[in-house]
Amino acid sequence: MTPPAGAAIVPLLILLAPFALAGVALINCGLGRSRSAAHSLMASLTVTAVAAIAYVVCGFAWQGFAGQPAYAVGIAGKLWNWIGSGHWFFSGLDFERSPAALAASFGIFPAALTALIPLGAGSERWRLPAAAASAAVLAGWTFPVFAHWAWGGGWLAQLGESYGLGAGFFDAGGSGTIHVVGGVSALSVSWTLGPRRGKYSSGQPAAIPGHNSVFVLFGCFLALIGWMGINGAGAILFSGAEAARLGIVAVNTVLAAGSALIGAALVTRTRFSKPDATLTANGWVAGLAASSAGAPYLAPAAALIVGLAAGVLIPLCIEWFEVHLGIDDPGGAICVHGIGGLWGLLAAGWLARIPGELPGQWLAQLAGIAALVGFVFPFTYAANWILNRVIPFRVTPDGERHGLDLDELGANAYPELTGYLDDFTPR
Repeated sequence: MTPPAGAAIVPLLILLAPFALAGVALINCGLGRSRSAAHSLMASLTVTAVAAIAYVVCGFAWQGFAGQPAYAVGIAGKLWNWIGSGHWFFSGLDFERSPAALAASFGIFPAALTALIPLGAGSERWRLPAAAASAAVLAGWTFPVFAHWAWGGGWLAQLGESYGLGAGFFDAGGSGTIHVVGGVSALSVSWTLGPRRGKYSSGQPAAIPGHNSVFVLFGCFLALIGWMGINGAGAILFSGAEAARLGIVAVNTVLAAGSALIGAALVTRTRFSKPDATLTANGWVAGLAASSAGAPYLAPAAALIVGLAAGVLIPLCIEWFEVHLGIDDPGGAICVHGIGGLWGLLAAGWLARIPGELPGQWLAQLAGIAALVGFVFPFTYAANWILNRVIPFRVTPDGERHGLDLDELGANAYPELTGYLDDFTPR
């Protein structure tokens, strides 16, 4: 199998991808309270480790790579490619010259990032063993199956050649494959856990501030570096972009994040008289998530539109989910990654100029969104519901009151807090 054009630079881009994990981990930590800070970062490390292992053991076997053997079903005279049929433990991959081996090496980090996203929604009440079990299912099965459909030559990618729907479902850097999959998993986790103690004790959602906005804002810088690697590697491996397009990928990634930050800052300043640092940071990450689908083939002006719309939408979406749906999501993960990713998929269908594209690209994007909402979300909810019966998700009331640092790790992240209940909510 011939390596894609620009494959030589992919290993360097893969080395940038862990910065995205570090950025999301810091953001989740900063948006939580101080009494669970060490637990938040410990959970991020644990979930990253479990996700990487699960993906290597069996995940890439299900995901596969375009042109590799896969299981297909014949419907109406057409073969629909449903799942990869590779070997476990990366067996049989040629790491010297195989593009599939590059995709496998890269895939570890999107799988881990997808598994990190729900930690923001389950912050301060999700037990470490349960989070690890959920991550294993997400990285070992759910993420790889959808990644096969979108990145591995599966039925969504075939919509172009089979039905003339544009170039088929297009998601170069993972707006859907990483962020919407992670976002709908975050929604299922939040519903399974229920809100934090005291969040809705008065009938209306109580404000529970995060403990370190500096962590959150610095995490945004780290996330930008990581997104450069993920968007660039995805563009080369899964959309056929040449290395020469890495420049526009970088430009569009920065423009989308920057315009999203400005949009979120304007919305929060209008609503609260001053910009809100954490919601503005959420806008930045939403812009990154929205940029991922079409980054190689968006014009810079289009990238500005993609980011600005995401930045305006996210603060309003977070408030709506919290106030009207009663969903407690301390990290804003459902809206930032889920809604931001959905918008990125739609924007790629309308605004990206994909080579060889035929009319109907937006229909292919809608088919991918339907698969995410109609299959991935019900499956993740069912999987987490079952896991919760086997490994209880929620910490005990006393454990939540004292903080997960003391309850699960035996020591506070900040020693001066020992014996002090940092509780902003009514008991």
